[in-house]
Amino acid sequence: MTPPPARRRRSGAPERSYPRRGAVRRAQMITTYGVGSLVAVDNESFMVTGIDSWNVAEAPTVFEHRLARALGVKSFRLPPASDGTSRDGVHVRRFPLWHSCPKCAVLQHVRQFNSPPGKNECGDCEEDLVPSRFVMACAKGHIDDFPYWKWVHRKNRQEGRAGFCGGEMRLRTSGKTASLRSILISCTCGVPEVSMEGAFSGTALSDLKVFCSGRRPWLKDAPDDPCSERPRTLQRGSSVAWQPIVRTALSIPPWSDGHFTRLQNHLDQLRQLYEEGNHGGIDIYLKALSLTEKYDFSPPKVIALLEAENQEDAGADGAATADSAFVALRKQEYERLIEGRAESESDHEDQFVCEPPRSSASVLTPYGVTGPMLVKRLREVRALKAFSRVDTPETRTDVHEAALSLRSMDWLPAMEVQGEGVFLRLDEQRVDTWVRSTAVAARVEVMRNNHIRMMRERSQDPDSVPESPATPRMVLLHTLAHALINEWSLDGGYPAASLRERLYTGETMAGVLICTATSDSAGSLGGLVAQGEPDRLRESLDSALDRARWCSSDPLCVESGGSGVGGINLAACHACVLLPETSCEHNNGLLDRALLIGTPENPSIGFFSEVLSP
Repeated sequence: MTPPPARRRRSGAPERSYPRRGAVRRAQMITTYGVGSLVAVDNESFMVTGIDSWNVAEAPTVFEHRLARALGVKSFRLPPASDGTSRDGVHVRRFPLWHSCPKCAVLQHVRQFNSPPGKNECGDCEEDLVPSRFVMACAKGHIDDFPYWKWVHRKNRQEGRAGFCGGEMRLRTSGKTASLRSILISCTCGVPEVSMEGAFSGTALSDLKVFCSGRRPWLKDAPDDPCSERPRTLQRGSSVAWQPIVRTALSIPPWSDGHFTRLQNHLDQLRQLYEEGNHGGIDIYLKALSLTEKYDFSPPKVIALLEAENQEDAGADGAATADSAFVALRKQEYERLIEGRAESESDHEDQFVCEPPRSSASVLTPYGVTGPMLVKRLREVRALKAFSRVDTPETRTDVHEAALSLRSMDWLPAMEVQGEGVFLRLDEQRVDTWVRSTAVAARVEVMRNNHIRMMRERSQDPDSVPESPATPRMVLLHTLAHALINEWSLDGGYPAASLRERLYTGETMAGVLICTATSDSAGSLGGLVAQGEPDRLRESLDSALDRARWCSSDPLCVESGGSGVGGINLAACHACVLLPETSCEHNNGLLDRALLIGTPENPSIGFFSEVLSP
């Protein structure tokens, strides 16, 4: 994760040598161990530093024009890899800084243990030190060591007293229970021994008059940021200690074209020539480029690509005035998935191949499914935009986005997944008729109200909470995607975690793309595309809907008035339609299988109730 002992720079000046501390996969640097996260390596704990400290000289560049424009950067970079011959690497720093010795039980700052050089052990006992299990953080992303001294002396110190008592703190575990009550802290100054019980309450630290320090240890030389947020005690490995904010986009024409991808590093110069109307200059530039790149760039094709790009940009800018930039991305993808791109019209470097199945899709008409498309080649870019702490970034909530770097950077860390998928739409007229049902609207309204209430409870400004995306159309498509992923994981041999949904919902959209979510061998073998053939898709729908009719938790599941976090689900649980969280865009929220198959009291509210056998 940090660079190995470095070679000399090209200029001849020696680089500083850093020890290596473990390794993680590149994909984990986006979703699990990104900037600001805590990584446990053996008996030590480290925090990943900001991207402005990374050595990305040899890290591959990832281009995705649409996503880069939406995020305000020029390009993306794969997290740098570090091996015995590379200078690349992700830097980390030790955190938390308070440690304890398992033998002598001393609890203090790591520098006070007099550890031998290059080792993290007690200088007296020669035992490996244990990093603090507890930290404090706030909703703005600041994080610091837990204030152990103030916690132990909270009833035995004068208000406003500066400095410490001069004693030595110790930490031990009674072993009677696994609760916080068994974690005991004492001080040699003579104060009574106290436990960690109550440290996780919302007012535990504020009652001690402990305020947020504004520390950002993942950013090198970052000054303390003034902060009025109330800090909270967290476990070092808690899921809310670091939550990634990831944005994704598909590569679609014209940006998926092989010509376009080869010209990524030269687009600024070509765009300038195009805007000046200097087509002759483009021809000369491409001829000179062909001599170095050893690739034949066709000037008419490049000009056509620039024209298409200009039109797409103009259309996207117009859409972004009413909707967010990311909604505009989805609309562009939806249109391209409907339009398709035949394999015969693309070359082997094209990153988007989408065509209709060979057999007739009329067998899907009774299900209200129309226009299935087989996405035989697909590229998705996932970029880490920021991260949050304490507050979980639920659907469209206003969590604070902690920055990945201290200074502005023109790139973000990202990964690309190349695979395949199946895209299908629901008949718009049939959906509109079904949405007008009073019973359907009433069920979705319950979910919507629960979601809005949850967002207001977690929001810093309850009056500015955005509208919930829960609509009958969205919940229907979302639950259908989950049912199909579960079915294909059983019938098609795919692990559920290797498939991922991509929803296209709105007034003019009613589609879902189910694609491979990983870049391993399950990603591009053609098995998922085969599931999109109409006959097999009909069988999958029959089987998925039949499974959805009965859950092992029924009747509790189907009669639920609210389940999941904040009660934003209705008839949905781990025994029926929930998925691994990596496969779901909405953290397993806003689901209701009753909208697929109906309820025992009212089967007609199910969109597919007419095709279900009695």
